[in-house]
Amino acid sequence: MGEPGNEHLSKAEWRTRITAERRSQVTEERAREAAALASAAARLPGEVVCAYMPFGTEPGSRALLDQLLDQGKRVLLPIVPAEPGPLGWAVYEGPSSLGPGRLRGLLEPTGRGFGPDTLGTADLVLIPALAVDDEGVRLGRGAGYYDRSLSFAAPGAALIAVVRDAELVRALPAEPHDVRMTGVLTPDQGVAPRPVID
Repeated sequence: MGEPGNEHLSKAEWRTRITAERRSQVTEERAREAAALASAAARLPGEVVCAYMPFGTEPGSRALLDQLLDQGKRVLLPIVPAEPGPLGWAVYEGPSSLGPGRLRGLLEPTGRGFGPDTLGTADLVLIPALAVDDEGVRLGRGAGYYDRSLSFAAPGAALIAVVRDAELVRALPAEPHDVRMTGVLTPDQGVAPRPVID
């Protein structure tokens, strides 16, 4: 997706393009990528991980979360707030700890919820994204939940966006409030740092 001519697309145009490509992905390929991401999770650093339960066509699977749990990590998943604002967090303890969230189709932990500053306890944050560029600029869905949340991350925490390999691009539109990713996790490359150094 990093071919010439894309560098002048707006965020809305990027979102439309990537969302359409994800919807057209065949089930077998989505399953292969999810399995590769779960396998790569075995090599991720960190003792406390803020992750996410994939929603719609987002890359990943519950198997990735279970892989983190199997390694003895404390796994926290986001709780979408009732009003626009930063995400809350709750502990993931396996499939039985999940229930319907505020957004239709989204599963969230049903146990005790914690405030946005809980993100600061994580040394690794896995973040859903539509695309990431060479400088670590992340394109999200546009709701702004992560934009409002990432300021709570601990200094030095690894901020890793999870995307498909085709969603690594040369350049995305950037705004001053954008929090740069320190790396990406993809099915084929595993963990790769950002920014890219040629």
